[in-house]
Amino acid sequence: MSSFSAQIRGWKTVIFALFLREWQSRFNDKLGLSWAFIEPALFILVLSFVRGKVSGGDVHSIPIFIFMLIGMIGIQSFLSSLNSVSTAIKKNKPLYAFRQVHPISAVITSAFLEFSIKTVVIVLLSLAVYLMEMPYSFDNPVLLIGVYLLLWIFSTSIALIFSIGAAYVPEIDKIKNFISRPMFFISCVFFSLQDIPTAYWHYFNWNPVVHFIELARYACFTSYGKAGVSLEYAAMCSLVSLFFSLSIYHLTWKTILSR
Repeated sequence: MSSFSAQIRGWKTVIFALFLREWQSRFNDKLGLSWAFIEPALFILVLSFVRGKVSGGDVHSIPIFIFMLIGMIGIQSFLSSLNSVSTAIKKNKPLYAFRQVHPISAVITSAFLEFSIKTVVIVLLSLAVYLMEMPYSFDNPVLLIGVYLLLWIFSTSIALIFSIGAAYVPEIDKIKNFISRPMFFISCVFFSLQDIPTAYWHYFNWNPVVHFIELARYACFTSYGKAGVSLEYAAMCSLVSLFFSLSIYHLTWKTILSR
């Protein structure tokens, strides 16, 4: 039992050291963490202005700024985790010479860093909305937190699969970039699923990110509704992708160390 506890403590120490290293490398410029808040805030303002010119007023009972904020946070959480975590194994390869450092430690560290950054950004954006006295609502905070955690699990799992694939075939990063580019346009960021005729919903709601974003909007404003999306589907995609990615890692991690 003491040996197991020592292993856990050693693993926590490794992850903490990797976390500090990753943090310093990510925010070594003058803007630092503030840019992680400024960039999405500016983007949301621009998109809200464009969406306001197109439709005007609220979007299915949600104020335009809040509508765009939820969509942007959702898609950026997915894409930033995908891009960052998928390079974690390759980026930390020199550290695997130390037997305490395993590829999964680098993946967990990168995923937790992205989660921490996005959580801080969400808090700052929520504070900005409150200070600007914009109408807002958190009708179902438990659902909102659950959806965010499922999104984080899903994005980390998909990123782990790409990270393992890149260890064998480096060109897989190009496939990842090709797949991720249209995600912004097919994930209901700028528009609602309810804006689309129901006959065409199946072209969009196969995408789990659509369910995460639309359910987050519903969790904030239950008047928005959740037509066309399902928490069960979102949870299933997250858990299946987590099981699949960890299974692949379990089968390949020793080979990854030798590549």
